[in-house]
Amino acid sequence: MTHLGNDRFAGTIVPSSEGLLEIEVAGAIDELATWTRDVRRRLEAGRPDSFDGEIGARLLSEAADDLQAASNKSADPANKTAVAAIRELVERVTTSFDLDALVSIDEVSEALAGRRIGGHATAAVRFTAAVAPPKAAFSTWYELFPRSASLDHRRPGRLADVIDRLDYVAQLGFDVLYLPPIHPIGITSRKGKGNTTTAAPGDVGSPWAIGGPAGGHDAVAPELGTMADFDRLVTEAKRYGIDIAMDLAFQCSPDHPWVGEHPDWFRHRPNGTIACAENPPKRYDDIYPIDFHTADREGLWRALHSVTRSWADRGVRIFRVDNPHTKPFAFWEWLIAEIKRDYPGTVFLCEAFTRPKVMHRLAKLGFDQSYTYFAWRYQKWDLTEYFEELAHGPGQSYFRPNVWPNTPDILARSLQHGGHASFIARLVLAGGLSANYGIYGPVFELMWDTPAAPGSEEYLHSEKYEVHHHDWDDPRSLRELVARVNLARRAHPALQRDRGLRFLPVDNEQIIAWRKCDDSGRDIVIGVVNLDPGWVQMGFVEVDLADLGIAQGETFDARDVLTGANYRWQAGRNFVRLEPDAVPAHLLVLERAP
Repeated sequence: MTHLGNDRFAGTIVPSSEGLLEIEVAGAIDELATWTRDVRRRLEAGRPDSFDGEIGARLLSEAADDLQAASNKSADPANKTAVAAIRELVERVTTSFDLDALVSIDEVSEALAGRRIGGHATAAVRFTAAVAPPKAAFSTWYELFPRSASLDHRRPGRLADVIDRLDYVAQLGFDVLYLPPIHPIGITSRKGKGNTTTAAPGDVGSPWAIGGPAGGHDAVAPELGTMADFDRLVTEAKRYGIDIAMDLAFQCSPDHPWVGEHPDWFRHRPNGTIACAENPPKRYDDIYPIDFHTADREGLWRALHSVTRSWADRGVRIFRVDNPHTKPFAFWEWLIAEIKRDYPGTVFLCEAFTRPKVMHRLAKLGFDQSYTYFAWRYQKWDLTEYFEELAHGPGQSYFRPNVWPNTPDILARSLQHGGHASFIARLVLAGGLSANYGIYGPVFELMWDTPAAPGSEEYLHSEKYEVHHHDWDDPRSLRELVARVNLARRAHPALQRDRGLRFLPVDNEQIIAWRKCDDSGRDIVIGVVNLDPGWVQMGFVEVDLADLGIAQGETFDARDVLTGANYRWQAGRNFVRLEPDAVPAHLLVLERAP
């Protein structure tokens, strides 16, 4: 560890494997360093102590013995050299002790750094850290409803149809396929089309109303297929380099087996009935929330762990968690630790659109990624301020943002009126600004933009309540542009990290620009987006690369991965013109001229 001053220290640990890491920080007196400091002061003042040499020889001998033991274990030749030098110093300090001897001690002190010589260690703090897999830091998500995956208009989709769509998802460049709940859906109080409270015959209901005669959270809805179909989906997805992400939605329909087997796991009204879920003024009659503070807390928590474990046993290593902020922090801290202890490479995505402190607390408890407020950030100043916070703010070391332009619950205002220009802009912003991002498709690339009502963020004819048959090959689809963005993300380390983000000045408030670079500073990608879907916007982008050792005026070949066009850019001012009717953005890869 390094002393920063004012009794503050910093250190770096490089873990050797994924999973939970127990860390203990201890303090102790460094007797050799303390003796060296004090002796130097006495010698400089001309007041040596007759025992200085004897004490120094003893401390050096202890240091040599300690380093020798470490050297025997590691066979490090540098340690052996240091041991020999220290043993020579023991004789020198014993016979003729002076300032020159102290200088020689300083020269071997690096080999002794961090070794406790004398003194007694005192534990200061002990804590647990989760060592996440690479996909926690860099991932590209695609969400789809299995029941809308069928190309046969005569029937809803099944898990087998999702397997057939894997080639499509892979061609677009996604490495995570997230499925909304695939469990049996309740009949009681089932929602109808458009979120109506009365279902008509044939209405399929909301996948988040989990549980029925066919089972609960550990079962597959019969209309989607069998558990064998799910296993085949996981296996086939891995062949494409895709992980299947499961939805953990810990709530139940009135028909869930737990309602009859464990009624005490739910809150009851004074008349004895179970209270349905509410977020006033919204009411969810098809869902019973679980009472996490039930008297049988241990039984409930173990059952939820068993559900999660059952899917991990089937090869699922990514979980998107529904509304975790409405459940106790202690539960998530316990559950995530338990799962990661048995399956170290597991990733948990937190869907908590709530207060910032709560989102950050959940990240500290073990969630590897978190949804963000990106869907509600439209203006240049707002986007800049927010992503500066995400990339460089206090949470940068533990809060990993996962940016989504749309979700089944959120048809963002930015997508409702701007047509294809808005969808392209939000795609490039999401994929270019964040190392983790996702889209809800195929409604995104097909540019669904009609809300259920003016001012609403709900989709008209939402897939949450009905089956759709998409035209996956629609010539107006943005699929090719999505694939280009994702190809650039895979090819360029600069886009695989958040901390390399820097925003660039532009003399037009309707244009936002940024650059990202890798750790070496050699891979540089610049994004420029027109935030106005209605008008052509022009301006000068000021590219400052001085922190990367690149002087003003140095030129680059700039290749736009969105269109394939090539430009000559420089470190300095560069003109841009972005047209909504074409591609209102650049994603430029800079290559330095020979």
